[in-house]
Amino acid sequence: MAEPSSPSLVPEREFHFTKANFDRVRELIYQHAGISLAPIKQDMVYSRLARRLRALKLSTFEEYLARLEQCDEDEWETFVNSLTTNLTAFFREAHHFDILKKQLQERTTRPLRIWCSAASTGEEPYSLAITACEAFDSLTPPVEIVASDIDTNVLATASRGVYTMERVDRLPAARLQRFFLKGKGGQTGYVRVRPELQRLINFTRVNLLDARWPIQGPLDALFCRNVMIYFDKPTQYQILKKFVPLLRDDGLMYAGHSESFLHAADLFRSLGRTVYERSDHQPAGKRTMA
Repeated sequence: MAEPSSPSLVPEREFHFTKANFDRVRELIYQHAGISLAPIKQDMVYSRLARRLRALKLSTFEEYLARLEQCDEDEWETFVNSLTTNLTAFFREAHHFDILKKQLQERTTRPLRIWCSAASTGEEPYSLAITACEAFDSLTPPVEIVASDIDTNVLATASRGVYTMERVDRLPAARLQRFFLKGKGGQTGYVRVRPELQRLINFTRVNLLDARWPIQGPLDALFCRNVMIYFDKPTQYQILKKFVPLLRDDGLMYAGHSESFLHAADLFRSLGRTVYERSDHQPAGKRTMA
């Protein structure tokens, strides 16, 4: 007697999603945002875009992709927002902020400019602002920060500067007290960054793939951390090439711990600890970040 068949462990999908659909999504996000989606991301793509089909009351991915290709600008923005991953934390890769603090303290003769090119929900640019305040022991340091992201949703969160207590629970108590305001009443369990920090930062949308960026140099520091991993090497090179003229001759670029730019050695030279200087910089002595 035959054994009864086992129920499938893979739930039936609400929408038919073929490899051809996935390949087209990969092509569109690469063309529009330079993001290279790995083949293993098919389930993630289905999950995130299925929400858009429901919201738009569409029946198939073919309909959705056709809508994109008909140049629906609002949906293009939502499409990119849906497929970008935003993992961040206050003072992530903390050694970079120690290096930045030293860099800021060494240059006190003029206002200093920093670009955070992957701002996400704001933890990184606010960490930069806190570092600047601590470097100068002032809530009004001579520092200007531009914080950008391709995702407009996370930029809106960043601009508000409101976070749950869980997002800041690893910060030292003294830092939390100095730079955040605790919510009361209906806002219990939340904190807001001090308005002085917000005034140091200008949030703006930037697609690193665009031909022109609304960013003006010269920059003293450029944070581009954990975003290059989404681009292939040729795209990385083109972005890095555009970074060079924006950065001061002695400026520093800070990258993510898993990122390496050996393929762009003619543009940037590693100083160690994923900090880079322009390859054409001629320092008086060798700089290292050890």
